[in-house]
Amino acid sequence: MAHLLGGENLTVSYATRTVLDGITLGLEEGDRIGVVGRNGDGKSTLMRLLALRSTPDSGRVTKRGDVNVGYLDQSDVLDGDLTVGAAIVGDQADYEWARNPRIREIMGGLVSDVDWHANVHALSGGQKRRVALAKLLIEDHDVIMLDEPTNHLDVEGVAWLARHLKTRWRANQGAFLVVTHDRWFLDEVCTKTWEVHDGIVDPFEGGYAAYVLARAERDRMASVVESKRQQLVKKELAWLRRGAPARTAKPKFRIEAANALIADVPAPRDSMALSKMATARQGKDVLDLENVSLNFQGDDGRKLFDNITLRLAPGERLGLVGVNGAGKTTLLKLLNGEVAPDAGKRKQGKTVVTAVLTQEVKELDDVADLRVIEVIEREKRSFNVGGKEFTAGQLVEQLGFTNQKQWTPVKDLSGGERRRLQLLRLLVGEPNVLMLDEPTNDLDTDTLAAVEDVLDGWPGTLVVVSHDRYLLERVTDHQMALLGDGKLRGLPGGVDQYLELREAALAGSTVTGGGNPVTSAGSQGATAAAGSGPSEAEKREARKALNRIERQLKKLDQEEKKLHDLMLKTTEAGDFDKLADQNKQLKDLTDEKDALELEWLESSELLGD
Repeated sequence: MAHLLGGENLTVSYATRTVLDGITLGLEEGDRIGVVGRNGDGKSTLMRLLALRSTPDSGRVTKRGDVNVGYLDQSDVLDGDLTVGAAIVGDQADYEWARNPRIREIMGGLVSDVDWHANVHALSGGQKRRVALAKLLIEDHDVIMLDEPTNHLDVEGVAWLARHLKTRWRANQGAFLVVTHDRWFLDEVCTKTWEVHDGIVDPFEGGYAAYVLARAERDRMASVVESKRQQLVKKELAWLRRGAPARTAKPKFRIEAANALIADVPAPRDSMALSKMATARQGKDVLDLENVSLNFQGDDGRKLFDNITLRLAPGERLGLVGVNGAGKTTLLKLLNGEVAPDAGKRKQGKTVVTAVLTQEVKELDDVADLRVIEVIEREKRSFNVGGKEFTAGQLVEQLGFTNQKQWTPVKDLSGGERRRLQLLRLLVGEPNVLMLDEPTNDLDTDTLAAVEDVLDGWPGTLVVVSHDRYLLERVTDHQMALLGDGKLRGLPGGVDQYLELREAALAGSTVTGGGNPVTSAGSQGATAAAGSGPSEAEKREARKALNRIERQLKKLDQEEKKLHDLMLKTTEAGDFDKLADQNKQLKDLTDEKDALELEWLESSELLGD
């Protein structure tokens, strides 16, 4: 493979901290590389260096003379006074760019719903991101570098971008480098992974899943070496401490060797290990929205929600996906009682204690001048986690705030640190219903994995709004979708089913985009010949299936009724561990019923009932 660009002995330091320390690496044709690492470890710095957007303190970046590099920054770099059309295609006439099928496909995938004549400064954050992406992707580049491209993109936009990058070049042509915390995206598009940490870059073959496995094996081998080193440390320390009067007479080289062993102990990485954080006791009733309708602000006759019903069960773990503007955040506000419906009603169980992690984490603005430790001590000074007592200091240290960080004012924290702190602040309030609105914003992959570990052991009801497929499939048991039509739809097939529904909705449609005639990418090849209908043999099989499913559903209804009676008795007895097991059984029954009901609907539609 031909060499495209690379860095030799790159070093970058800020004040007393070295971010990159003598890094040498390169990009070859055909490379599809994902960059991971903790916030602040130098991922964006490395990308800016390779894109020749900044210069290292020492070392150099070289590239082949004819290589064209495209770079997408995290920040907004578009001229806000330009119209969308001018920002993307400059002064080209519509017929000039529209005759290029690749450009049409990019326009349809990213900006088909954006007003072509609107000024950039009037767009939402997500729309600005898509416009910047479209501008970059319609250009011809040999190397594309994307810094957090999935920020502000919904599930659909992330899936489109993944498809585009996978098909943009042939396997041995072009290259891209992407910094992102979206692990599904990394697995979908990357064949190599660079981990930036402690001033170095470790390369791994494969996407995120392969990287995690390889890193685990690397860490296992390192732990064996460290165990042997620790044994040597203990022996040297014992020798140093043996007899105070003789200490000054010990050979100097032995003392220096022992001190070197101690000095080489690597600093632990930030960790986040909160297991079985206490929650308030939860009754049988949690939160219900019954026949709820809500109009758009300004009431133009459209409904944000049109007669929707949602019932949350104890211990339920629900993921919400949907198009931008469909009302995902508003639905959380309805569940939390912050917004009143125009019609229908909200019911809340007597023992329910809710907590919401918002997108902006504005709740910390009131304590911006306090230090991290003081914010948590305001809630309590001691906490019970997994049957053990912890002080506030010990608790925030488990969340990755070292002794030094604990005394940092909240206003000086990074976005990821603020999100971690607010999540801890919510959990120590012992809620039994936790709602998370885009919780992955500003978090690196290591912290995301740690947050997921916390949520795995959290025993309450969980509702998550996110565009991060990996997170949704990891921490929720089922998903529902808001498709922008005022309805709430179950997704037995998960996020893949949501994307299929969106493609079906867009198939064959032409979206004007406010004066920009763009055929949606989902419309290509969408027409299909109408079938002549099911055969008699297929109808017979469908009838048999209906009879079988109805018998199974009747049996499950009886089991569900018995289980409800048992749960009532268990609640009265106060045996909450047993109640948790019974709730899991109820969840399994409900999942089985949902699958059968979907099968019943499919068979029923085949018969035309």
